[in-house]
Parts: sequence; structure tokens; C-alpha cells
Amino acid sequence: MLIEDLNQRSRTIFRQIVDSYILTGEPVGSRTLSQKLHDPLSPASVRNVMADLEDSGLIFSPHKSAGRIPTDIGLRLFVDGMLEMGNLSREERTTIRVQCRESGQNVEDLLTRATIMLSGLSRCASLVIAPKNDHPLKHMEFVYLSPGQALVVMVSEGDDVENRIITIPTGLTASALIKAGNYLNARLVGRTFTEAKHHIERELKNQQAELDSLTQSVVEQGLAVWAGNHATAAAHDRLIIRGQAKLLDNMDTIHDLERIRRLFSDLENKKDLIELLESAREAEGIRIFIGTENNLFSLSDSSVIASPYMDEKNNILGIIGVIGPTRLDYARIIPLVDYTAKVIGKIL
Repeated sequence: MLIEDLNQRSRTIFRQIVDSYILTGEPVGSRTLSQKLHDPLSPASVRNVMADLEDSGLIFSPHKSAGRIPTDIGLRLFVDGMLEMGNLSREERTTIRVQCRESGQNVEDLLTRATIMLSGLSRCASLVIAPKNDHPLKHMEFVYLSPGQALVVMVSEGDDVENRIITIPTGLTASALIKAGNYLNARLVGRTFTEAKHHIERELKNQQAELDSLTQSVVEQGLAVWAGNHATAAAHDRLIIRGQAKLLDNMDTIHDLERIRRLFSDLENKKDLIELLESAREAEGIRIFIGTENNLFSLSDSSVIASPYMDEKNNILGIIGVIGPTRLDYARIIPLVDYTAKVIGKIL
């Protein structure tokens, strides 16, 4: 449905329902609405309009009462077609710039400060994905343990060491493991993970590597272990979340407590959360996820407002945003997130 499909009376009443929900979180009834309207309208007439809005899937009754609140579809229609964006005050803009610049040149400090500041201003939890830190691997070695098993030793820049046990083909010799290690190391020097992975995969696909099938399988397993280790480290190191306690504010009912419990559980799943935020890279500006529009937060009645931050060449470096209940103050928080993303981009 488009906002143009609603007549003026329906738009006015729908806006009142959404505004009331964002302000109080409570259902609003026809009698209350009739008293708020500038043009006199009886409660019975308001109920007729509300019935049409409900039939259209824009509002619903959360329990047995005369009151209604917007559905996720209704909130999306409101945000896309009726939202009147607020303007940040001079003080808010100054606060954002000062807080971010006080971090100096340290990227992690900058992003941590930005998320704490954004959480305070939005009264929600704030999250950010840091720029990818694609350090090269210095050395990889395969150590024979027993028939069918080998140890993969990975040494990255900074001399961090990771060990993993892998399954190898029965009958594979120690010399074949050394050959696999030598093959990988010759292609790691001076390359980031992404560069080395693409180069090795291309060689194997084009059969340019002088490896027998058993040794090649070890190389592929070593590459898979490295990729998994790289992805796991990225998921935990690149995501910063601050201000979860803000989500406990204005909690009035048992339903609110259950919603927050589910949201905290969702926030623990960093991999899915990063995938959600990464999808904001596809947007030219602000991206808004409302409730059931995303499976990750479908049970916690939560919304995410996120924006990519970019360098001077408009290359996307990361994403920053806030998460809170679906009754977020969108008109206020969208410009907060947008301006913060622009400030971070300038500093970086």
C-alpha cells in the first residue's frame, strides 16, 4: 500500500495512532482520537476509519480492547511516506563532533566514543562495524599428528598463533604436508587474507598448482581453516555494541521484559547481526529495519536504524546505527545516526 491510497481523514487518524504509539507505547482508542483531532469527528466515525485501517493491515489491537497500535507494515508506511524529519540542534551537532574528535587518531577509540555518545543521545543501544582489519598471515605449517590427523599452525602479523586440528587423507605422508605448507607460504607473503585466498583458489581452479590430489586437499583444508578463523575473528573484533542498559528504560510490562530478553539474546548472535548491518552497505544512505522485516529481530519487536560511514572517496568503511523498540523516535534518531556517520567518515 502507498500513502496516496489513504484519504486525508484516514491519514490524519493513522498519524495520530502512530504518534501516540511512539510517545507512549500504548494502544489508543476512538474516543481519545476524536478529542485530539482538529476537525470534530465522532468516536463512531473514528471507529469506522480505524476499521478500514485495520483491514488494510496498518493497525491492530494487541489485546482485547478498543485501542489500536500500528503494525510493522504500518510503521514502514509511516516512515517512508509520512515522517517529518527533525533537525539536530546546534548543541547536539557540537556534542557529536567534539566527542568523536577527542578520540585522537585511534580508530577503535573513535568508534567506541561514537557508539557511547550515540546511545546517550538516542536513549537506545548503539552499534558499529569497524573497518575491516585484513592483516596478512605470516606463516602456515602442517604438523603430522597421527594417521588421518594433522595440526595447522597459523602465525599472523604481530606473532599471534592459532592452532587447529584437521582431518587428512589416510596415507598422506609428512613430506606431503610440508609441501602443502610450502605452497601456501609462498603465496602468503605480502598479501592480505582476501588477496591470498583469491590467488590460491584461482590457481587451484585453473590447475596451475603443481600438487597431487592428496596434497591439494590439504591445501584446501588449510585455506578453509584460515577463512573460518579470519571470519570468526572479524565477527568478534569488528562489532562494537554499547548502551544495552538503555533498552531497559521505560519498561512497563512483562511483555516489555520478554521483548528485551529476546533482544539481548539476538544481540549475542554477532554473526547474524553483522550480516544485517552489512546489508546497509547496499543503501546510499540511512537503512531502516522495522520489526518482522528482518528475521533476526522478528520476535523482539525491535527496529534498527543504520548508516554507512565513508572516506573522502566515498568508499564505505563500516556501518553505525542504533537498535531499540519499534516505537523509536524515528524523526529524531535518523538524523542523529546520519550526522554521526558523516562525522566519523570525515575524521577517518
